[in-house]
Amino acid sequence: MLTATVFLKTGDVVYVRIESVAADGGLKASLQQDSGAQASMMALDNASGEVLAMVGGRDFALSQFNRATQAQRQVGSSFKPYVYTTVIENGAKPTDIVVDGPVTFPSASGPYTPHNYEPNYKGAMTLVEAFAESRNIPALKLAFKVGIRKVIDMAHRFGITSELPVALPVAIGAADITLYEQVGAYSVFPNDGIRIEPHYIRKVTQADGMPLDEAPTQVDEVISVDTARTMMQFLQAVTAHGTGAAAAQLKHPLGGKTGTTNDFTDAWFIGFSPSVTCGTWIGFDDRESLGEKETGAKAALPMWMDFMRVAIANKPNEAFATGGAPQKKLDVPLTSVAERTARVTTPAKAEDQDLDVPETSGEQPKQNAPIPAMPQTLPPQEEVPPVPRAVPQGTAGSSDAGKDDAGKVATPHDEPLPGVKH
Repeated sequence: MLTATVFLKTGDVVYVRIESVAADGGLKASLQQDSGAQASMMALDNASGEVLAMVGGRDFALSQFNRATQAQRQVGSSFKPYVYTTVIENGAKPTDIVVDGPVTFPSASGPYTPHNYEPNYKGAMTLVEAFAESRNIPALKLAFKVGIRKVIDMAHRFGITSELPVALPVAIGAADITLYEQVGAYSVFPNDGIRIEPHYIRKVTQADGMPLDEAPTQVDEVISVDTARTMMQFLQAVTAHGTGAAAAQLKHPLGGKTGTTNDFTDAWFIGFSPSVTCGTWIGFDDRESLGEKETGAKAALPMWMDFMRVAIANKPNEAFATGGAPQKKLDVPLTSVAERTARVTTPAKAEDQDLDVPETSGEQPKQNAPIPAMPQTLPPQEEVPPVPRAVPQGTAGSSDAGKDDAGKVATPHDEPLPGVKH
């Protein structure tokens, strides 16, 4: 039997996976290859907006590019909360019915007929069921009904600053956004509709301990308390019995949303407890596929759970606000109208300006690494664990994109339910 001592010596660096831990503490590990995949993670304190943790890549010595703040990646179904928030704000209810079935939408370039790769439609579903199971067709129908411009406006209200194309496929995540934007946006839901700008510095003091003048943290009411608490029903359904049901094993109040893109190039999970919002992403810098069945639930959710398991360990009794409970109290006050106006109209002080760049040079700071353009393919619909409601076992379903008769890329298919033949 070949053992590690035969081909390894002290000081060698290898990739391994811990397979089991013996009663005496001994570890059984298997040798692994370096896949080259990258990942990022960011976590916020909901009450203050302070960044608790951030990982920009797998090895800073190899790459200083911060994928949490600089990498704009296609977000897949993790964009859907903005669609559903828009329709809820326009009067829809979680129990309203939407039909998951074949449909054709008009567009400037002609009829747009999204197809599922397999003939798998669920028919009439409640909005909350469609969201928890991450069905693409219902999300597209809802966005078309309310108007994609309203959905994009909603995303901007949540703090999404990346450019979003005015096109219906944006509703199912055909847009590139940073993890930083997504985590800040998702914190609105457990904060009863309040968005606190994520920030890294608590305060700056002089040598004598006196604080320096600093701009207050931007804090804005994005949506009403009622809308936020209604959306919490959707997001908690994901972790209870939807695509993120594996998180239920943490036995803690949680909510969130998975995201998977076409050809499995990007995998996301963004979620929260009452006190912490955390997002994880995994993918290759050159946007090659992570591999068959590498969905948000399979590739990104496990590392989110690893972090959150520690983050919630000393908070066993926390809970989300429900019903007629008072609005959640945060650690920072809302930004006043006067402060918002001052931020827009007050010119920067000379000492705040970058004096290293010549006034007439037109030069811009260089990115550490290029950000690829948005892919033209659309994100796949994600897998849902089988009924009865339980933590899913095994691997997630596969995905691919079909094409319509005109040769245009069609909406990717629903992933098959594990253990269910179609």
